[in-house]
Amino acid sequence: MQKIFCFLVFTLFTCALYSQTPQTQGDSTRVENDSLKKKAFLRQIGNGFFPTKFLNIDLKYLFKFNQYEGIRTGLGGETNEAFSEKYRLDSYVVYGFNDHRFKYKIGGGFRVNEDTSTWIDLSYTDDLQETGSSTFLTDSRLFSFFEPRLLNIDLFHKHITKAISVQHNFSSHLISETELAISKIDPTYNYVFNVDGTSFRNFDVSTAKLSLQWSPFSTFDNTDGRIEEVKDGYPKFSLQLTQSFKDVLKGDFNFTKVDFRTVHRFTFNDDVFTEAIVRGGLATGKAPLTHLYHAYPNNITKETILQRFSVAGINSFETMYFNEFFSDRFATLQIKHYVKPFKITERYRPQLVLISRMAIGSMHDIDRHQNIDFGILDKGYSEAGFEINKLLFGFGLSFAYRYGGYHLPELGDNIAAKFTFNVSL
Repeated sequence: MQKIFCFLVFTLFTCALYSQTPQTQGDSTRVENDSLKKKAFLRQIGNGFFPTKFLNIDLKYLFKFNQYEGIRTGLGGETNEAFSEKYRLDSYVVYGFNDHRFKYKIGGGFRVNEDTSTWIDLSYTDDLQETGSSTFLTDSRLFSFFEPRLLNIDLFHKHITKAISVQHNFSSHLISETELAISKIDPTYNYVFNVDGTSFRNFDVSTAKLSLQWSPFSTFDNTDGRIEEVKDGYPKFSLQLTQSFKDVLKGDFNFTKVDFRTVHRFTFNDDVFTEAIVRGGLATGKAPLTHLYHAYPNNITKETILQRFSVAGINSFETMYFNEFFSDRFATLQIKHYVKPFKITERYRPQLVLISRMAIGSMHDIDRHQNIDFGILDKGYSEAGFEINKLLFGFGLSFAYRYGGYHLPELGDNIAAKFTFNVSL
């Protein structure tokens, strides 16, 4: 952060000098090139990378915290085009101070086709993953200086994963990634998966994934041979298919998963808009809890509202307690309406966001999952609330209320009060 601060001060000082000095045509060209470089630098920082000559340092590995590892810190990065336009390396190493264990990834790839941005990557990963989490391979890199949900997660499983993947762009609007992987799974909690009379405390999973992301209304630009999204267009669609194979490369289970997400935004003007996110997942076959679904809970199991005061997530259920529900099929709807910011001064403009979230789900053969207690979402889960963002230095406040089929007897148990954090470069 000191480097960034010094860079910004230097940038402002340089701009001030130039504003006082007459410029020649050569000076003007040089200033314009410097400005472009500075914008590119800030865009890299905003994407979570600190660029160097041959390596982009990955900022997301510098510092994190969760309930299992405690402080998690390390270093990671990926090579850039100055290193090679046809080959790349992507690796990291981190250390958890509570579990006293190193985690790491060793990865790299090579480009097959420049026009379609087709890459083949190989990786070996020894790390933790949150149980019940499900991500899309094609998700663009989402970086945050602060990851709210991570602070309170305590249910992880260890995994050692060997994978080969292919990234391919059918067009700038339709991108894909295919992955073949074998994983050794070892839950960090006392969990037993009982299948056909056999109890598994740890297991092997062999999977094939196909992930597609379609952004038909976005605008893209080809910059230095790389396609970048320069203007968001809505709606956007993501689809992912997963197949696990028994007795293939020592895989223990057969199961199939289908994940879907669509994001749409109704824009009224630059400041006022409504965002709707629909997400669903379906798992059939003999899938362990590690590969099923939660509904993105973000509430700590403590007695009072103040004891539960923490940080609100971006797209999480703020009143749903961690590990309260799991599903093998679920759907969620989240609606956020961004009200026009309050113009207190030219620079101080807090913004009110009205929020409504709903979830429904179920689970077949719940008795397979032993030594762990959880509920299912067959009654339909509902919460509503609001945020007041950017009150001070990017911080704000969030309030949510749980109602409907899973309303709790004690009023205070249905309320979540938290602070928010929003910052952008």
